[in-house]
Amino acid sequence: MKFWLAAILLVFLPLSSWGGPRGHSAKQAPLSDPGYVFALGAANRFLHAWQTGDLETGMVLLSDSVRRSHDAGSLEQFFFSGSDRAFEIGRGKRHPGRYRFPVCLVTKSGDGLHRTFSEIILVNTGKNDWAVDKLP
Repeated sequence: MKFWLAAILLVFLPLSSWGGPRGHSAKQAPLSDPGYVFALGAANRFLHAWQTGDLETGMVLLSDSVRRSHDAGSLEQFFFSGSDRAFEIGRGKRHPGRYRFPVCLVTKSGDGLHRTFSEIILVNTGKNDWAVDKLP
């Protein structure tokens, strides 16, 4: 009796319901703009420079407008404001010649973690070179 019940259930249950992603397709639409990869890579390099306190690398990745609008002291403070830092980058949104990525900056404060939600904007400076045009 148990065997027949199991056999009937196997016949009527669709195989697609066993394992695999639920509610979302495993395949995603291909990106129409290959610049996304370069912009995301530049955002990752910049935030890694912030994480490690690497002012030199961070400054190279800034656009001219950000360098002009921030004084050297504030940029140094941004990169050297502590240790034990991490970041998360969300999916970017394309705008003409730029990408906007949501970010979460995570810092250790006392016994806990402090999360700051912001965004980073990268602008295409030509030939797949991307620069940070808005600090998180």
